[in-house]
Amino acid sequence: MANNKTTLEDLARLAGVSISTVSRALNDQPPISLKTKQRIWALARAHDYPFRHSMPTAPIGAEGSIAIVTPHVRGRPLPLSHPFFLELLASIGEAARERGCDFTVSHVAPANFDDLVTATTTSRASGVIFLGQGMLHEDFNRLAGTGARFVIWGAHLPGQNYRSIGSDNLLGGRRATLHLARLGRRAIAFVGGSDPEAQQRRRGYLDALAECGIDPDPRRIVQVEFELESAEAAVERLLRLGVPFDGIVAASDLIALGAIRALRSKGRAVPGDVSVVGYDDMLLSRLSTPALTTIRQDTFRAGQLLVASVLEPLPDDSPGYLPTELIVRESCGA
Repeated sequence: MANNKTTLEDLARLAGVSISTVSRALNDQPPISLKTKQRIWALARAHDYPFRHSMPTAPIGAEGSIAIVTPHVRGRPLPLSHPFFLELLASIGEAARERGCDFTVSHVAPANFDDLVTATTTSRASGVIFLGQGMLHEDFNRLAGTGARFVIWGAHLPGQNYRSIGSDNLLGGRRATLHLARLGRRAIAFVGGSDPEAQQRRRGYLDALAECGIDPDPRRIVQVEFELESAEAAVERLLRLGVPFDGIVAASDLIALGAIRALRSKGRAVPGDVSVVGYDDMLLSRLSTPALTTIRQDTFRAGQLLVASVLEPLPDDSPGYLPTELIVRESCGA
């Protein structure tokens, strides 16, 4: 047979089945057995059958497929090698495998409502997981009214009509700050981004300062990108300007590690001169020198909830946020 001219009739003859059986098998429809589906798809590939766009992308027999849209920073996608999101992707992958489900990482970079519609309607996936909502909160609210199946990894925001899975950021920021205050730190800086999660962690930081009777100093609240280099440069700037601080609450582990690198390069001891607390409990936080005190969010459980949310409707009272836990290591001194 000539390439790209194989027909359903040809495949039916090769497989020894009816044309309708071939059609249902190629579209991964019941009641065709998995063995028959796999045999027909193998024949289709071997004979260059021209697959239609409507046919499933997931492996035959998979319970479904999920598309994952990664966050964008300053108009460009966050690298897939980013340590935290790499761990989160791994957790999603493990949860998908447990459910017999395939997943793909999309190249889509949604910037508005129309882009979100495209991401959820042009994919052949069962649903979409968006890792972070950025500045698209209202657009996601509109998308929720279209019946699209999606879920967000990120903060729960006021007036939210869509489902999100994330940690208790407010409590996490508060716990990190209170821990430093209990150690006697009084000039505590906050280093984080403008994303909703970081902003909630900053609110927890401010709440804890008020609880301890510490007046916040605007000079110690520093906005950075979600990158190690950005945090390193910001802390170096604090030191250069002579802003006094003896503790740092970082909105992520990567930011905390950048802060530690800046402090050590300028001769400041961690935790002797400055105590540092991160947020995430990435593998890197356990392997760093000094090992990083951090707020743990359970990415393994997050992966399970995210996958379940797009594969099946969850009860309205099912958990949408994950508890946080303070993990004390060396970077605070106690």
